[in-house]
Amino acid sequence: MYSTSIYSSGMKSGLSGFVIDSETSKPVANAVIQILGSDIYATSKENGSFQFIKLEEKQYQIKVTHISYQEKLFQVDLAQHRTQNLIVYLLPRAINLSPVIITGESKPTLFDEINELSNVLKGKELQRDLSLTLASTLRNETGLAIRSMGPAPARPVVRGLGQNRVLISEDGITSSDLSATSPDHAVSLEPFTVERIEVIRGPKVLLQTPTTIGGVVNIIRKEIPDEIHNQIHASIGGYGESANKGYLGSVLTEIPFAPFSFKMELSRRETSDLMTPVGKLNNSYSENLNYSIGSSFIKNWGLIGASFRNFELEYGVPGGFVGAHPNGVDIQLYRRQLNLKSKIEFNNDYIKELESNYSYVLYRHKEFENSGRIGSEFKIQTHLAKLNLNHNSYGLLNNGTVGISFELREYEVGGFVFNPPSNSLNLSAYLFETFNYDRFHFELGTRYNFDLIKPLKEKPDAKIGYIRKRVFNTYSFSISSLYELSDIVFAGINLSKSSRVPTIEELFSEGPHLAAYSYEIGNPELKAETGFGSEFFIYHKFEKLFFNINFFYNNLDNYIIPRNTGEINFATFLPVYASEGVGAEFYGMENQVDWKICRYFTFINSLSFTRGIFKSGASLPQIPPIKGKVEIRYNTDNFIIGLSTEWAGNQDKVDKFEEPTSGYVILSNFYQYNFQIGHMIHSIALSIDNVLNKEYRNHLSRVKSILPEAGRNFRLSYRMFI
Repeated sequence: MYSTSIYSSGMKSGLSGFVIDSETSKPVANAVIQILGSDIYATSKENGSFQFIKLEEKQYQIKVTHISYQEKLFQVDLAQHRTQNLIVYLLPRAINLSPVIITGESKPTLFDEINELSNVLKGKELQRDLSLTLASTLRNETGLAIRSMGPAPARPVVRGLGQNRVLISEDGITSSDLSATSPDHAVSLEPFTVERIEVIRGPKVLLQTPTTIGGVVNIIRKEIPDEIHNQIHASIGGYGESANKGYLGSVLTEIPFAPFSFKMELSRRETSDLMTPVGKLNNSYSENLNYSIGSSFIKNWGLIGASFRNFELEYGVPGGFVGAHPNGVDIQLYRRQLNLKSKIEFNNDYIKELESNYSYVLYRHKEFENSGRIGSEFKIQTHLAKLNLNHNSYGLLNNGTVGISFELREYEVGGFVFNPPSNSLNLSAYLFETFNYDRFHFELGTRYNFDLIKPLKEKPDAKIGYIRKRVFNTYSFSISSLYELSDIVFAGINLSKSSRVPTIEELFSEGPHLAAYSYEIGNPELKAETGFGSEFFIYHKFEKLFFNINFFYNNLDNYIIPRNTGEINFATFLPVYASEGVGAEFYGMENQVDWKICRYFTFINSLSFTRGIFKSGASLPQIPPIKGKVEIRYNTDNFIIGLSTEWAGNQDKVDKFEEPTSGYVILSNFYQYNFQIGHMIHSIALSIDNVLNKEYRNHLSRVKSILPEAGRNFRLSYRMFI
């Protein structure tokens, strides 16, 4: 961003304004604003404001600097305008980061820089892409697809891998719900109020999960504050879309009361049934209430904090296909979560800090038939704890982490659910390190997991086999190497060993699942899923061009999938899905280009391709087709307009009893404008999806046989920062 927005004001012979982050539209404090050729300077306050008074009426060269942002130079002329009020937009240093380490932060590695460019959604882009669910918000990210059974129960899929192979976390804490177990289960979080979303791959995933071939989608809210502002910060937001007549309102505030900091959040969302180009998708509504409060006690030695979040969601699962209820099924759920956190900083050359986290989660989930009778009910209580020791650079090692974690899950069922009530215990130890040698950069991670899954009552004579206690000992590792071919071109490789234990549902299911419209059969003899992965990648990055291409190959033993057997359970008229472990291979490529053609125009292109096969050579089920996006964008400091084309190929490489899907091309555009009035900053984004109202289908949608995806959809979001 190179220009500065200027407007008139009523002050005499003065120069004032605000310094704003061009990505997030939030104020930038402690920026230095200097009048070149003099010793006159000012520092921006907590709200980003600065002021010069009693200046001569002439031209001035202004330089604005900040340790975390790129330097900015511009000219103002007080001879023509006696008073000027400015909005100065600074671009974050995503490239060529400063060598100075900010207090309390680790120095970003080259891997961090590249991940920031290719796998992080934040600021203006996040507001523009915001949608009903986390998965639909991430729909345009390279390598990601959406698994859905209607608009509300949608979940991201990474390189063809879904379920808990893609771990979803909030502020690094695993999100405890049932979204990974079945396509009718929704992710229990609201994306509108998040600060940023990052997709983590490579060795760093081992800090949270043993499954290296999938990934981690981490939602960053900073629900427990980690800093104290000098004044109250607040934001008010609204969102609406036309395809489902949906609307949302939100309020978020941070209140300093040194040495305490408080953060509060409230949002409410409601949507009606989704409109498609060929009609309404009945029973696809949703209603959501979400609120939280967090507080921290912050001193020089670290912090102690706590937070509480309540998430409530009611939504419909459409019906009308084989095995489904004619009018669909309704689901009500809530998640109540208490988080505790402490961080102790050490003032020595070796140990950086000791972090501890504890969370208690109560999750309740009810599935209602059209008559109002409860068909299925779930209650899960989860205790999660972790202890991380982060160290500074030492010898060849840069920043690193060693830690242990604990998870206890109590799983209860009711209604017409035939899974046995069970408890599961996970104990883990893990290590993550970064180091450099000459022009080589390395990341290394390893993790050991002990898992115990125990039904409350053993069933030696169950139809599916002997339902009993299972114990798993697994380990995973991953190493990435990046070589600097030049200052702007990098080549790298990743090698990993992945592991995943079967879930309670995959082991012990024995009956109908109402809302999933399936008769599910588990396998209590399943072994742990293991596999080896490899990836080769090239990155090219400098001021005007970012380019990357990735090639990957994953080889899995005992890949666990619920596979359609082609049979119908005639007592319930539901299709039978049986869990089995099979040999499988995944391979593919991803490409991303972000080219700043000139000062105002940017060209963006992305491509994702995944092929999944059984080792026999047949196609795996639920693999997304090749897809891509082409976008051209006109961009100034405070205004963006763009035109994009999203496309996908045919998917005819399908498993037995799986429907193929035709390809599509859809056209969309968007507009975004940021402006400032008084001390308030406003951001408005308008997107028009599927401009031509074209009929198309998502291959990973369980309801694609009934109706296609949404028709023409106007999405409007507004945020005001105070």
